[in-house]
Amino acid sequence: MTLILEEGKIVDLKQKGTYAVVAITKHGVELARNLHAKFHQTDLFYMSKFEKGDEKERNISIFEGNVRLLLPTLFKSYKGIIMIISLGAVVRMIAPILKDKKTDPAVVVIDDKGNHVISVLSGHLGGANELTKEVAELLKATPVITTASDVQKTIPVDLFGSRFGWVWESAEKLTPVSASVVNEEQVAIIQESGEKEWWTYDKPLPKTIKVYPTIKEAIDAKPNAALVVTHRNLTEEEDVILQNGVLYRPKVIVLGIGCNRGTSMEEIEKVIQDTLNDLQFSIMSVKAVCSIDLKKDEEGIIAVAQKYNWDFTCYSADELNRVQIDLPSETVYKFTGAYGVSEPAARVYSGAQTLAMTKKKSGNVTISVAVIPY
Repeated sequence: MTLILEEGKIVDLKQKGTYAVVAITKHGVELARNLHAKFHQTDLFYMSKFEKGDEKERNISIFEGNVRLLLPTLFKSYKGIIMIISLGAVVRMIAPILKDKKTDPAVVVIDDKGNHVISVLSGHLGGANELTKEVAELLKATPVITTASDVQKTIPVDLFGSRFGWVWESAEKLTPVSASVVNEEQVAIIQESGEKEWWTYDKPLPKTIKVYPTIKEAIDAKPNAALVVTHRNLTEEEDVILQNGVLYRPKVIVLGIGCNRGTSMEEIEKVIQDTLNDLQFSIMSVKAVCSIDLKKDEEGIIAVAQKYNWDFTCYSADELNRVQIDLPSETVYKFTGAYGVSEPAARVYSGAQTLAMTKKKSGNVTISVAVIPY
């Protein structure tokens, strides 16, 4: 398919893949066609003067004019862009359309002979470093990654715990804390919840990074920077640690929910928010909402789960009755066949022996709160 290029956009773009591959030279086109055949998540774009005749059947797009006109649309449409173009040219072309590290796509450059694959933009958050490794493996090329934390094999602050779903509460201190890590300053890690297998290198943690059992002990040690992993809100005294620190929210909170049929999404959401505020827990750490299978079509619960992108899991009455609970109810059993809904559902999903909140009734909603133990 031949694309029509207009300033700032592509007319009739038919996107199918996650990544775009772009080539503008004879050798680059051959390399790009080879990569496109091996990497099935890619859409391929090259200049019409290199047309082979099989582009339509291979779903390859060809274009005429300056490749620069492709980039604004590709930036908006694809997770990553792989360019078989000289590095200097790529830098000049993408410079005017860069926004920030949280939204810019991954950009990877390959030399015309396919010897080197270079991570250029959005190495961590955008995934360019991982994309570089994957493409280099497919082409039997040498990956070139210059991100300091990757080269030094230390903690990438912006991606710490991301494979577990951890999120940072604020991006404000990501850059200065990253600088402290790569410059081998004293860095404290305090982890109160979440997965423990975050150190993946086959060497000990650097001596400049120390794990402390409590925030108070870390504050007393006066580190240059800190990484704090917790589901709870910090006290005013503990907030001092975040003067040059990043607060991470692991996905560990499980909400057991029971409600009357037809309870609104707004009422359910308010009960959740009020409950978490009472517990001084962060809503950013909620992983799942769970209930009895009688509620699997309860629109209010479904809407809340979708709004916050939480798992929604339902269990049968038999599954819930296998769990020993603190507050069994004959009334609940009469209507549902289970001696409880919110409490056993939270216990089953989380695997926790003790709940942060066993059961609270508020209007049409009953809620229980568990923290997944790791």
